[in-house]
Amino acid sequence: MIARGLYALVCLDAVARAALDAEEAAEAVLRGGARTIQLRGKSAGSGELVSLGRRLAARCRRYGAAFVVNDRADVAALVGADAVHVGRGDLRPSEVRAVAPGLRVGVSTHDLGELEAALAERPDYVAFGPVFPTASKRDPDPVVGLEALARARDLAARAGVALVAIGGVDLARAPEVAARATAGAVIGALYAERAPACVERRARALHAALGGATAP
Repeated sequence: MIARGLYALVCLDAVARAALDAEEAAEAVLRGGARTIQLRGKSAGSGELVSLGRRLAARCRRYGAAFVVNDRADVAALVGADAVHVGRGDLRPSEVRAVAPGLRVGVSTHDLGELEAALAERPDYVAFGPVFPTASKRDPDPVVGLEALARARDLAARAGVALVAIGGVDLARAPEVAARATAGAVIGALYAERAPACVERRARALHAALGGATAP
C-alpha cells in the first residue's frame, strides 16, 4: 500500500502554523504526486478528526492515494481510511486487526530492536527514525542516521515489509533516503511556505527526489 516516493503528513499543528487549511494542504500534496497521506492531529478531538478524515479520505480516493490516520484505529475505521499508523503506547497490530479487520497497519520504530519486534507482528509497513534531527516532534527519539536506515532496509526487505524513513527528511537529503527506503515521510519541509501553490511545488520536488513516479 505504500507507494514509492513522498509519504505526506497532514499534521494539523504544522498546517495551522503555516496558516493553511488542512484540506487545501492535502489537495496540494496530492497534486504534487504524493500517493500516501497521513492525517496527524495529536490534540484534535474525535469529532474534528472524523469530520476532516472523511473529507480527506474522499480526496485521496479521487487521486488513487492511500489514506492513513495517525494513532486512532477507531477514527480510521469510521472514516474509511486504508490504514492506521500506531506507535508506542498505541494498539498493537494484532489488536488493531481484532477490532478493525479491514484496516492495514503501519508501525513507528526508533531503533533496530524496535524494528525487529515490529516486523515479527507482520505490519503492512514500518516507519523508522528519526533519521535526521527533526523539529516536528516534541522530545524526539535519538537520531538513527543513514547507516541504521540501511540496516533497517535490509531487515524490512527480508520480511517483505515496506520501509518509510521519517525525521528531518528534506529535499537535500531525499536522494540518500530514496536509496534506503520505500518512501520518506515529510512534515516540516512541506509547509515552510504559506501558500498551497508552494506546498504543491515542494511536494512535487520531494516526491521526485524520493524516487516517486512523475505527477501528472
